[in-house]
Amino acid sequence: MWKPSQRIKYKPLEDEWPSKQEAEQSRLFSGIDLGPIALEQRTWIPAMVPWRASEDGFVTEDVLDWYGRFAQGKPGAIVVEATGIRDVPSGPLLRIGHDRFLPGLQKLVERVHSESDGHTRVLIQIIDFLGIKRRPEREKYLQRFLQITDELRERVGVVDLQEQGVRDLLCAMEDEQLESVLNERDWESLSKGHRERVTDEHLDHIAELPQVLPQLFASAAERAKRAGFDGVELHYAHAYTMSSFLSSTNTRKDDYGGSLENRLRLPLSVYRAVRAQVGEDYTLGCRFLAQECVDGGTEVAESQQIAVAFAQAGMNFISLSRGGKFDDAKQPKLGESAYPYTGVSGYECMPGYISDEFGPYGRNVEATAAIRGAVRDAGYTTPIIVAGGIHTFSQGEDLLATDRADVVGIARQALADPDWFEKVRTGCGGEVRQCEYTNYCEGLDQKHKQVTCNLWDRIDRDEPGIAMSKDNKRRLTAPVWKPG
Repeated sequence: MWKPSQRIKYKPLEDEWPSKQEAEQSRLFSGIDLGPIALEQRTWIPAMVPWRASEDGFVTEDVLDWYGRFAQGKPGAIVVEATGIRDVPSGPLLRIGHDRFLPGLQKLVERVHSESDGHTRVLIQIIDFLGIKRRPEREKYLQRFLQITDELRERVGVVDLQEQGVRDLLCAMEDEQLESVLNERDWESLSKGHRERVTDEHLDHIAELPQVLPQLFASAAERAKRAGFDGVELHYAHAYTMSSFLSSTNTRKDDYGGSLENRLRLPLSVYRAVRAQVGEDYTLGCRFLAQECVDGGTEVAESQQIAVAFAQAGMNFISLSRGGKFDDAKQPKLGESAYPYTGVSGYECMPGYISDEFGPYGRNVEATAAIRGAVRDAGYTTPIIVAGGIHTFSQGEDLLATDRADVVGIARQALADPDWFEKVRTGCGGEVRQCEYTNYCEGLDQKHKQVTCNLWDRIDRDEPGIAMSKDNKRRLTAPVWKPG
């Protein structure tokens, strides 16, 4: 992952943890309504992909243990990882594109409700993503996959040469010369791996996305409701399909690109289709980016307008993230896919303890506050969820007290210590295992390995019967909290 040039090293913030009585009287541990459902506290575990599903997208025992362990901490809500809405192979990621996935998802809901003694609401984040290929070997790409066009022949200066001759000539070129003759997309496909974009309107399945996606999302949400989830979060963030439609980099030539009005058209169509399917009595919101943090990407001013449009449409909550785009991702190794959290925008999404003068804590707060202010100025009370480097009670309480957010998302800190919520609520904050923001977890995610926390293995590592990772080197779940 990219790191700021300043390379200032930070430690977790120190905090004066509240007593049990102070916590009970706090804003953080007060309730809030998200449309039809009520949260007992204003704490929220955002969606994180743990790479524990089966290869064909089913809930496994490891998935149940992952969410069950979070539920033991009794946060206000848990959002289940980005879950694919299409019935297509996608590796060890959860899927909800067919009824055959429902029994496992129902068990997941039951596990969270049971482990939290009914105190935690569980929502599911549903996602669509476009095709991406691994970075190919140079010769294989040039000999097999590159399309030899008339334009390419002209740039090479061999208009009459047979196709195989053109391929052989390209293979013989140095990279600098090759980059000068290939167009931008072909060079990217060679150097990083081919990646589909919402602007590839020459491809029928991309051109048809505005007609196809609303029903796919609606069907997935209806399954989520049948599975017993307390609500659905539409994934409109980061490097994926819906975020790409929202992005100011969306230059589609039809009615779904260019102006903000056009870029909002599909996200609003998806929302309306889902709402029609699940009804007004079901909690439905979205997650999108306060800032994309890439050249030409969406900034706060437009995100304010987007949030107001979503509030006006009737969303029950809006969760805000930032960055995490393919646009500035680093070149992957041969045989690996580009990962959208390796560039500057990825750092803004998941900043580490090596940082700049601002530091890794609360980088998304001011953008979130500005967006919440715009929603309130427009007359809407839609709850706004903030996340990003929040790991102390004082941080969360201050955000709520100063009206910069309505719900506080705690991701990596919840991973480091799923019991954070119960420890703080019961006056045991001094026992919190604080996240060090080394991004050990992010490194595992990048490699599609089972996500864990390096802090887990420092406690009762040899305890008999604990579940271990596939490489038998790491705990799969956090140690059990033994108060005192």
